[in-house]
Amino acid sequence: MYQDKMAIITFAPEYAEETVRMWRESKYQAIGVLETHNFESHVYFLNHILPKEFHIDIALVDKKVVGIIAYNESHISQLYIHIAYQGLGIGKRLLERAKDQSTGRLTLYTFEINTKAQQFYESNGFKFVGSGHENEENLSDILYAWTAESESGKISPFHSQN
Repeated sequence: MYQDKMAIITFAPEYAEETVRMWRESKYQAIGVLETHNFESHVYFLNHILPKEFHIDIALVDKKVVGIIAYNESHISQLYIHIAYQGLGIGKRLLERAKDQSTGRLTLYTFEINTKAQQFYESNGFKFVGSGHENEENLSDILYAWTAESESGKISPFHSQN
């Protein structure tokens, strides 16, 4: 339904405030914790800090920001989908972009409390690696990993190459 109207583009600063509003609402719904930083600091982080280490793509539907992913060749830092657009394949499309640009292995953290995200990542080929990562929300995290080989059925993401 929205797939025909959706565009994925490289993030540009003119989308910063709309993106941050969507990000904060989605995150609050997922974990029930208010953002620790004020809105302006979050916009600054998106415009100036995050792009230093990660490529940022956003998903637009009818020119409205409905998703964000920040990734590099080995790690996904952020993936949030607008509350009203979850479950429509937008997150999967953003995730596929990160996989396509990866070295064949990606890691990410998700909050342990966010079982919906865990189901999403597991259904998209990510495997549990461990837990306990520290974060500013003081919530338990889960580390996930994906490999191109495990997705194609060749080897598990934890197969020793010795």
